[in-house]
Amino acid sequence: MKIIIAGAGEVGFHLAKLLSFESQNITLIDTNRDSLANADTQLDIRVVRGDATSIKILEDSRVNDTDLVIAVTSSETTNITVCVLAKQLGAKRTIARISNTEFIERKDEVGFTKFGIDELISPESLAANEIELLLNQSAFNDTYEFEDGALTMIGLHLSRTNSFVDHSVKEVAEKYPTLKYAPIAMQRFGTQYTVIPRGDTKFKEGDQVYFVTTKEGVDEIYKLTNKERHEIKNVMILGGSNIGYKTANDLCKNSFRVKLIENDKEKAFEIADDIPNCLVINGDGRNVELLLEEDIQEMDAFISVTGNSETNIMSCLVAKSKGVKKTIALVENMDYFQLSHSIGIDTLINKKLLAANNIFRYIRKGEVVAMTKLNNMNAELLEFIVTPTSKVAGEKIKDIDIPRSAIIGGIVRNGEGIIALGDFKIETGDRIVVCCLPQSIGKVEKLFI
Repeated sequence: MKIIIAGAGEVGFHLAKLLSFESQNITLIDTNRDSLANADTQLDIRVVRGDATSIKILEDSRVNDTDLVIAVTSSETTNITVCVLAKQLGAKRTIARISNTEFIERKDEVGFTKFGIDELISPESLAANEIELLLNQSAFNDTYEFEDGALTMIGLHLSRTNSFVDHSVKEVAEKYPTLKYAPIAMQRFGTQYTVIPRGDTKFKEGDQVYFVTTKEGVDEIYKLTNKERHEIKNVMILGGSNIGYKTANDLCKNSFRVKLIENDKEKAFEIADDIPNCLVINGDGRNVELLLEEDIQEMDAFISVTGNSETNIMSCLVAKSKGVKKTIALVENMDYFQLSHSIGIDTLINKKLLAANNIFRYIRKGEVVAMTKLNNMNAELLEFIVTPTSKVAGEKIKDIDIPRSAIIGGIVRNGEGIIALGDFKIETGDRIVVCCLPQSIGKVEKLFI
């Protein structure tokens, strides 16, 4: 697949890195010589120095036979312009990164596809949505919804008191026959290996385990894993960035009580004017005395989304030490993901990863409608639509040649989530959620073409 990425910043570089690992034909365009030199040295891609809004630069990058153009520069206007030009010059599909979330909310009304923009993504909006979802599933450290919650992916650490511990997947299924869930991936404590569970796989203390479950199954897993569903109402947000602003705005609309701390006086006043239901404090959130004055110990959740990863991590640790039940930190360094649970932070989120997840579904073969990578795990969760030509159409699950490094997590049929067993027959129109390790993605995709 031939892909042009405009913008070699954090999101662009990360996308180029992930896509180059998959042997995609990548061209990266940017005006910054240093950013391109870094990408050229580290990645097996073609780099072009120049303005991506230049028709000549796009033509030199062979935009006319490009499958996908992804514009992720820091300028919203540039991204929109690049996509419009690329489509007119022959690109098959275009995606623009934007910061104005109003565009996403009203994209159907405005009709961006008429201008040549097939998809809009906002890393900040994706991060804010992720935060709200994590607050609603307070006991879990990772979560993702398919088809408005018909199926939900949840991730959690197994503690010693967990009733799953020291039992195999098969034993748990026999012990709780009514439980609607499917374990799809796990990582053993102290290792970096991702395991696709089978019937004889044992749950162990300290494992990070991912399940796919139905709406009813979420409550059952809460009970069986001895996780408490804390009602979260009082939330403190550190940082009035785009993510902090959107998170505060969304939470206030959903009746959360929100305090936001912002160091920049002018920005603090702007946020206070825009979100009247939010209590905005102008101050340095790294100051522990300020946090105590603002009753951090009374908060149900603490979210740190400043532009500095280390500040976000340290402030979350302070919040945790004061008894805050749920802590979420925004980080830019992917290596920090491995440290999050060992140092005591509930969840780390990363804009680059969220944006990449959102874009990745456009390069997968088959009718992929949703996709997410599991945090700190070498696995992808894909949602395919079964078409009349799909090899799985009309087949029972037990008769499908699914690789051992992949597993069907669940099926959505007519809006209803189903945890299906071997005798379940797949029909055209079903939406199938599959968890795959990298080596099996190609084979799984062929089943749904």
